Amino acid sequence: MKRLLLAALLCGVATLGLAQKNTDTARIVKRNGIIIDLRGRRDSVRAVKSASPFSFGITFSRFDLGLTTLVDNGSFTLSPKNDFLSYRSWKSSNVGFDLVQFSYRPTQHFKMYISGGFDWTLIRLRKDITIQRNTPVLTYTNDNIDYSKNRFGATYLRIPLSFEFRTNEYSNGKRFRFIIGPEAGILLGARVKQISDENGKQKIDGDYHFAQMRYGTFTRIGYGSFGIFTKYYFNDMFERSPDQAGLKNFAFGFTFGF
Repeated sequence: MKRLLLAALLCGVATLGLAQKNTDTARIVKRNGIIIDLRGRRDSVRAVKSASPFSFGITFSRFDLGLTTLVDNGSFTLSPKNDFLSYRSWKSSNVGFDLVQFSYRPTQHFKMYISGGFDWTLIRLRKDITIQRNTPVLTYTNDNIDYSKNRFGATYLRIPLSFEFRTNEYSNGKRFRFIIGPEAGILLGARVKQISDENGKQKIDGDYHFAQMRYGTFTRIGYGSFGIFTKYYFNDMFERSPDQAGLKNFAFGFTFGF
């Protein structure tokens, strides 16, 4: 694999060098016996190429690293029916990033884009329980095991639609950004991960009644390549499980790479 990556990198560099050489050669032409150097027009050529307000490509951006919080019918305190989901606040996390993006930028101060990436909700459970999979409703068993880690989480394909407002660049090349928009998510999988002396490391996959589709809104505020984010999902975290009706997900934290 390393050899393939190195070969691909070398091919890319060689291709770029050849393209640059051919481009420079093409800019030197001979007309009526007089050699004319067109390379001084590089800036104007670039300006023409960047005139389109649309762009599409692969990216690695908006890397979110923060905390996830459960909101039980408007309260940050879990009801008795959901008390088994009691979690360690500082170890329950939200992680995500974008990998592909299609954008439209009509002005220097506004940009809108739809992107796609992955998003993880990871809940660190306090109690020594095991969430059961393939059950009619979300349920659990009490275990006589002291888990050093008992994590319950889900992976989503995230599809945010972003509306970005930004200032002019400052002398250091940075600017302020304010981004807001809706986000949809498609469940890719869910997992219980446990670590104990008795059973070692265990990973048990299933859907665990996590919502197959989720939708919400997000906000990002940043300066340069660093910022903060909040996310709130309007629909319930779990489906086909009446006792968890009204249990929603809220996340906040830091964003890197605008």
